[in-house]
Amino acid sequence: MPEGQARSTPPVAARRRLMAGVLAGVVCVAFESVAVATAMPAAARELGGMGLYAWTFTLFVLGMVFSTAVAGRVSDRVGPIPPLAIGTATFVVGLLVAGAAHSMPVLVAARFLQGIGGGAVNLSLMVVVALAFREDERASVMTWFSVCWVMPAFLGPPISAAITNHFGWHWVFWALVPPLIAAAGLAAGPLVQLQRNHQAEPEEGNPVPLWAALGAALGVAALQVAGQWLGWRGAALAAAALVLLLVAVPKLMPPGFLTMRSGLAAVVWARACQAGAFFAAESFLPLGLVEMRGMSLFQAGLALTIGSLGWTLGSWVQARPWLSLRRDQIIVVGMACTCAGIGAIAVGAWHPSGTLALMAVGWTVGGFGMGLSIASGSLAVMALSSGSELGRNTSSLQTAEGLGNSVVVGLAGTIFHALHSATTAQHTFGWVYLAAMAATIVGLVAAARIGPVRNASHGR
Repeated sequence: MPEGQARSTPPVAARRRLMAGVLAGVVCVAFESVAVATAMPAAARELGGMGLYAWTFTLFVLGMVFSTAVAGRVSDRVGPIPPLAIGTATFVVGLLVAGAAHSMPVLVAARFLQGIGGGAVNLSLMVVVALAFREDERASVMTWFSVCWVMPAFLGPPISAAITNHFGWHWVFWALVPPLIAAAGLAAGPLVQLQRNHQAEPEEGNPVPLWAALGAALGVAALQVAGQWLGWRGAALAAAALVLLLVAVPKLMPPGFLTMRSGLAAVVWARACQAGAFFAAESFLPLGLVEMRGMSLFQAGLALTIGSLGWTLGSWVQARPWLSLRRDQIIVVGMACTCAGIGAIAVGAWHPSGTLALMAVGWTVGGFGMGLSIASGSLAVMALSSGSELGRNTSSLQTAEGLGNSVVVGLAGTIFHALHSATTAQHTFGWVYLAAMAATIVGLVAAARIGPVRNASHGR
């Protein structure tokens, strides 16, 4: 472990209270991300703003990418508690404004506030984990984080639909405010003590320039919008977005990012490729099952639940003391599982007759790989970072994940739009899944370049 991370942790009772409050907050944020997708169509119809529908998601991502980079810089200077508090307050304000919105522009602005708050919260929580828990405890903490993120995938859509149908879409936003405030109150005492014990450290190397954070956010938003436009306008906007990202992103990443240097840069590359590939496949899996297999939307949605179960299992396995692998090796295994899983789905798309079971197994294996690697990637960053750069490097990892999602999902969307009306569903979705699989191959190369990262929970 880098020297800067050697520090005392809070007492056991304080850590347990902190854990309960943090996990409750994670459930709320995760539920919001799932529930909004269910409630948003009703909101857009009522407000008469279908033309702005996509911007409710685009501006959320823009706010999240920008605040992730800024919160990382602030966290390294003054500790993670101030950006966590500001992010939570901003997120709550965004929920209140969204619930009270009487026009689509106001709802879009509220989603931007939620993105800013959500990005700061996500980043700060990872730094809190690194500061408040011992090395041998963090793997288990990350397992619980995964459970709290996955649980709303099961309960979020039906609960959101019930709230929308019985009380109105406004309450999908408002209902989250009381539990968020309660979670903040539960964790407040340990967090205040953690902040008192924090010692400000001078920034090492080059701090994140704010223009680069803004440029990356605008680039991500432009790339998402370009994926919704066909023809020369979309191509021109995508080209401009990629140029902007090429200029801004290296400033937000660890040294050696463009050359995929071993260590932190390789961890960031692996996260970007794996997350982008998985969520690209996830975006088109239900639609593919509906068009190729004639399933109902409910049946196709169950496929995502299967992947969530695999993810939870993988996250549990990575924390087991009997798993005698280093963190970098766990990431490699997880990447290989996701690659094989998406490859199985691609085979099932090209030859759908009698291969539904193969696709189900493939998606479970792919989710299992995500559970192994996502938790391990965050733990690897903690292990490889000095105390003064933990926030910066964590923000690099989370920003890379957002960029990977935008690029790979955008590529998959372009393939889908180009082929959907010109060829069979089997070929269309087959190429979409192959593109996602190609991203995991790049990620596998990056994972193999990380180099040894000790697994503290195993003593290796």
